[in-house]
Amino acid sequence: MRGGARHCATIVALLVVSSIAAQENSLDVGLNILTHGEIRDGGLPSNKNGEDFAAFAMGRTRLTVDYKRQGLEAKVIGQSSSVWGAKGSEAFKLYEAWGKLSTKQGLFAQIGRQALAYDDERIIGPNDWAMAAKSHDVLRLGYEGHGHKLHTILAYNQTAANTNGGSFYIDGSQPYKNMQTLWYHYDLPKVPLGASLLFMNIGMQGGDTEEDGHTEYQQLVGGYVKYAPKQWSAEFSYYRQMGTYEEGNVDINAWMLSTKLQLEPAYNYGFLAGFDYLSGDDQFAVPGQGQIGIIHHKTIKGFNPVYGSHHQFYGAMDFFYVSTYVNGFTPGLQNAYIGGHYKPTKGLDISAKYHYLAIATNLKDIDKTLGHEIEIEASYKIMKDVNLSAGYSYMIGTETMERLKRASDQGSLRWAWLSLGISPKLFTNKW
Repeated sequence: MRGGARHCATIVALLVVSSIAAQENSLDVGLNILTHGEIRDGGLPSNKNGEDFAAFAMGRTRLTVDYKRQGLEAKVIGQSSSVWGAKGSEAFKLYEAWGKLSTKQGLFAQIGRQALAYDDERIIGPNDWAMAAKSHDVLRLGYEGHGHKLHTILAYNQTAANTNGGSFYIDGSQPYKNMQTLWYHYDLPKVPLGASLLFMNIGMQGGDTEEDGHTEYQQLVGGYVKYAPKQWSAEFSYYRQMGTYEEGNVDINAWMLSTKLQLEPAYNYGFLAGFDYLSGDDQFAVPGQGQIGIIHHKTIKGFNPVYGSHHQFYGAMDFFYVSTYVNGFTPGLQNAYIGGHYKPTKGLDISAKYHYLAIATNLKDIDKTLGHEIEIEASYKIMKDVNLSAGYSYMIGTETMERLKRASDQGSLRWAWLSLGISPKLFTNKW
């Protein structure tokens, strides 16, 4: 009898412990302080004389509060970013604020402001290099399990909660009016191979006023594949854009592809090489300085990598897909690069990369080559939550670069930066 009582008590204790574990709550509070300084010599002219030299410092602070329990997670990230000394430059916002419900079967629903990152972040990514970074107000529904991931992303943006005339979206926090995205990823079992498919339908505000306002839709469809054995990896992606522009009078027919190979012979050094091709408009108007060029496109062929982390792909100096070409259209881009990294000691990583940059389309009386860019970066982990990094880029531009980008001193473009990141965990608790 006593043995039976002890057995029952043991079962009850196990059930209680199991119930407590199932209802375990956790709360984490973290801080991220990023200070970033830059010196730019040559580039996009900022005054009437065409001279371009700038030196400035920027700061970004993020406070993260993350609550979790079984079936529920809620996160809030407040962000403030500014240029040192600029009057009125302080900008505080909620970078992320979302709640997520999930089941043991792998289903989830996440709603609120979210930083989205998919595959290599070429099409959808937070672009965290930029101080403001990117986040989206969306409802995300999905399933993850047994090697499969399926996400549906839905967004509908308005300027204000108007009861009248609320369908015209201008000067909002997002570049699109509405967006629907479907992403599917599969990891092959026992094989280091993963593949993704992506479909986006993006609704942009058309028209200049509420009276002539309309929505113009463009679609993006494509895929991403990565094969990564122990010492090397290969990546490939292809995307195509379709849809209409200017009240349906202009079709969109653009595409891009990318390939990348990486080799890691040892833990402390490696090499990489790759090529990006983004299609461009073949009727690009290139007016002379001070002139106005107007051209009507029957078809837009310039690919737009929409909401990706552009800084990490097309050269660190951000001339492409961060800043625009003259009068808005793009002749596309060819980006061939090669590089490597080396870790001489614990915590220190040094990397270098060379880019050959050229336009993708044939333009009358214009050579395709834009320039040659060399980048050197170093990162050192001072302690577990403090990291110091620096970089230097040098570009030898061409006459094509000056003409299409209006870049001064195109033969000698320099950019250097220094960054300090401090990311302590302030508080953690489980109950």
